Amino acid sequence: MTGGAGQSEAELLAFAQFLDSSPQPLVYGYGRRSLHELRAREFGRLAGTVYLDHAGATLFPQSQLTSFTKDLMENVYGNPHSQNISSRLTHDTVEQVRYRILAHFHTSPEDYTVIFTAGSTAALKLVAEAFPWASPGPESSGSRFCYLTDSHTSVVGMREVTAAMNITSIPVRPEDMWLAEEQDATAASDPNGQPLHLFCYPAQSNFSGTRYPLSWIEEVKSGRMRPVGGPGKWFVLLDAAAYVGTSPLDLSVHRADFVPLSFYKIFGFPTGLGALLVSSRSAPLLRKTYFGGGTAAAYLAEEHFYIPRESVAERFEDGTISFLDVIALKHGFDVLERLTGGMENIRQHTFTLAQYTYTALSTLRYPNGAPVVQIYSDSEFSSPEVQGPVISFNVLDDNGNIIGYSQAGHVCGDDVDLIDGQPTGSVRISFGYMSTLEDAQAFLRFIIATRLRPSHGQPLPLATPGEAGALPAESEAQDAVPATRARRSPSPQEDASPDSRVWDNSPSTVDAVSLLPPLLETTRTKQTPSEKTAGIPDGGLGSHIVTNLFLYPIKSCAAFEVTRWPLGNQGLLYDRSWMVVNHNGICLSQKQEPRLCLIQPIIDLQRRIMVVKAQGMEPIAVPLEENSKPAQICQSKVCADRVNTYDCGEKISSWLSKFFGRPYHLIKQSSDFQRNARKKRGKDQSDCTTATLSLVNEAQYLLINRSSVLELQQQLSTSDENGKEELFPVNNLISRFRANIITNGTRAFEEEKWDEISVGSLHFQVLGPCHRCQMICIDQQTGQRNRNVFQKLSERRERKVNFGMYLMHTSLDLSSPCYLSVGSQVLPVLKENIEHYDLPASEKHQEVIS
Repeated sequence: MTGGAGQSEAELLAFAQFLDSSPQPLVYGYGRRSLHELRAREFGRLAGTVYLDHAGATLFPQSQLTSFTKDLMENVYGNPHSQNISSRLTHDTVEQVRYRILAHFHTSPEDYTVIFTAGSTAALKLVAEAFPWASPGPESSGSRFCYLTDSHTSVVGMREVTAAMNITSIPVRPEDMWLAEEQDATAASDPNGQPLHLFCYPAQSNFSGTRYPLSWIEEVKSGRMRPVGGPGKWFVLLDAAAYVGTSPLDLSVHRADFVPLSFYKIFGFPTGLGALLVSSRSAPLLRKTYFGGGTAAAYLAEEHFYIPRESVAERFEDGTISFLDVIALKHGFDVLERLTGGMENIRQHTFTLAQYTYTALSTLRYPNGAPVVQIYSDSEFSSPEVQGPVISFNVLDDNGNIIGYSQAGHVCGDDVDLIDGQPTGSVRISFGYMSTLEDAQAFLRFIIATRLRPSHGQPLPLATPGEAGALPAESEAQDAVPATRARRSPSPQEDASPDSRVWDNSPSTVDAVSLLPPLLETTRTKQTPSEKTAGIPDGGLGSHIVTNLFLYPIKSCAAFEVTRWPLGNQGLLYDRSWMVVNHNGICLSQKQEPRLCLIQPIIDLQRRIMVVKAQGMEPIAVPLEENSKPAQICQSKVCADRVNTYDCGEKISSWLSKFFGRPYHLIKQSSDFQRNARKKRGKDQSDCTTATLSLVNEAQYLLINRSSVLELQQQLSTSDENGKEELFPVNNLISRFRANIITNGTRAFEEEKWDEISVGSLHFQVLGPCHRCQMICIDQQTGQRNRNVFQKLSERRERKVNFGMYLMHTSLDLSSPCYLSVGSQVLPVLKENIEHYDLPASEKHQEVIS
């Protein structure tokens, strides 16, 4: 299959053509078992979602939880360390699960012991601590700990334990192992040789999915293949955590000494449970120092007397094991076998999807012939013996340069995505047993649409790309970019009905303001009241003037535009004071719930309420402050900060739950809780400022410059069928950036040279730029994505996709009311040493007048 920008998408993604052209027979699905029926019945929660992070954690089927819950409801399972009927039932069931695990890996209790751990990482740590290491001495160089350089972090971390014992750690490259395999060592290992060495390697690379030969196990143990030279006896730890999620492992053939694994990689549930499989040859050598509950046959508290339990498993399972989770494994094995027919079927199915995706992805080309992606793999996906269902890659531009995470918009504020042009991470997608062709094609359409399809400012009809296993964690710019109504609406203020009004009077106190809530939809484009106040046309140039003021009372919900508004110690009064959380208290943004944009909050200061509106729902009022009744204090997180909040009650919770179709709550930051953000200024680590924050992500205020928006608008302009230029609506762009203060400015991106600004008598410190992500692609009026917005901004800004500046107020005296008003003059103060912030070449040598 050849690729190119001009090739039709249908031909590029033709699965039948791919199967016909394959030199080997490929299997998709599970025979008579319908994959689509399986997805609908067992994974209905995936509707509308493309999940491609099965190497991180696969998903559990519904029937597994149903069967497990039924088991718990019908039986009484006690602590297995006690002596009663319920405890005996637990003990016997756990032992039965141990047998089931060993049978799954084609071995028996005579050859292996199952030691339950908290996961594969805990199993690796156990080996590092218990292996019989020999320190170097006069007659011996001591034990060696060798690990493949392509090992998981948790394997590499074992070297810190061995270093404390004065044991040498040696990283071994895969190519060195291939070379050692070809050299055919003449001397086999001495079965009684000393010292003892340990070699660790992954059955499947967690990074690229490369599968390393299981034959290495016997080759290294026998001494025919040595990671490093020298006398001694070799033991092998096979890290099987990534491998066994989609492949069978036969320990009767490949007899590794230690095999760590995590069960959620296989079943999706339970999490936090793994095991170390220890061979009978190696178990007697393990040394144990600490003993916990259940591991001692006898001990005396007043004397140094301790006898360990005879069973290897019981000696190393400190405390009570997670016995209910262990029982859940039985149901996992049952359901997995029933749904798929076994691990060999899973291996074939997932490899077919991975090879198809790899083939299509690797042939994508820009019009100049340059590849669209760089895939990290040496296997060329030739067979499931050498490659797992994992694709690790980075996206390239048409010049062959890697597009970093922040440049691609996957992560806000990521400053270390590229170093000297080299990536610090990659994108990883991976398939599981319930993955479908539609998942693979949705991902491919996503890549094609964002890199190859010419955009004309129209939303792309894409299947939701969902989670693609990007390794660094995501964050949001300010509080995420919302999607709103299904029409073009210039700004929230343009929706005002004739009998509604924004606050344009001059009250002596905050309480004297009355805001009427209705904000009705209109299709007529007109000049906003704020623009009339500023006395300038849309996008006109002039002195620095505040043209718009927005606050966002509920985090990630629709904006509320005003012309004059009071300040509090956290920013604009009531800006992001509330947020919507799910039933677990997790803060929601439009990344999880795009329809948050359809929620319109309106603050009525006179009546001391916030009116919340949405289409098809009766308006509901929420008090601005806690009432006299004791409020239930709960904790949530905003950008890793723990915040104290209180629940706003069942009425608004029922209202939100009805609108979204799932249980949601509205919470508000507690008035007696203070959240501080410390922002570094410059290179001097001791020079920092402190700001008190509401539920914002980064700073008290976000400012954007209309001149900067206008430049982006020009890049997004298109031509209709008659060749007439059509401009992307400016106010549509402004709404995407969710700023508080909009200024008209004089030049694009001049705000990035500012150190401080004054607005009337108010003074603000400029903290730095806002690093943007793909959230700006969401149209607030329609909820649809236009990826061209981010792409054009990325091209304009080159390295970091910055847009807008964070501010905090300084020397704010709230003994009397302070206000921000539209029409106020903005006086910026330039930085003493102006740094280059990607200004156009024509502006690099011009002075900015403040």
